Amino acid sequence: MTSSNTVWHPATIKRQDREKLHHHKSAILWFTGFSGSGKSTLAHAVEDYLHQKGISTFVLDGDNIRKGLCNDLGFSDADRVENIRRISEVAKLMLESGTMTLTAFISPFKSDRMTARNLMPEGDFLEIYCCCSLDVCEQRDIKGLYKKARAGEIPFFTGIDSIYEPPEKPELIINTDKQTLEESVALIIEHLRYKQFF
Repeated sequence: MTSSNTVWHPATIKRQDREKLHHHKSAILWFTGFSGSGKSTLAHAVEDYLHQKGISTFVLDGDNIRKGLCNDLGFSDADRVENIRRISEVAKLMLESGTMTLTAFISPFKSDRMTARNLMPEGDFLEIYCCCSLDVCEQRDIKGLYKKARAGEIPFFTGIDSIYEPPEKPELIINTDKQTLEESVALIIEHLRYKQFF
């Protein structure tokens, strides 16, 4: 619920001023996919590349956000919606700061990703689908989560007993079970250059 006692305070320094200072445009790179599909790995690899090029970056990682900002939320459908709502608002602030922001969240529901997209100016939200078969994600099972979910220890686990709705028209599809990390990073950087973010 929005308080009726708050008033938006307009900034004197605008996003364009910050982008001019940084010498590049800001954007939201929204990585989505199953647990184990490579979202965080790819987001951080892209950030490493951009950082080396002198671009201001920040990764908003699902697990990290769950330990702080969203540590009061579980994994029910309603809590997942609220989790993505909060991070979408944070991402919008990061966009205004002139930072190239990379988010790595399962974000399983199309409607939530569309809500995030609609918060941003047109063209500034890049949905990147880390496409990876559930079988491969389970084989990787880096955190042992699929094993626990199969054993009934983790309820509402995406791909097991909670749905994942693949993006219909993402800006990029990265086949993380077929492409190397280097190939995947190159595709994203090529797209950013093509769109003239830097």
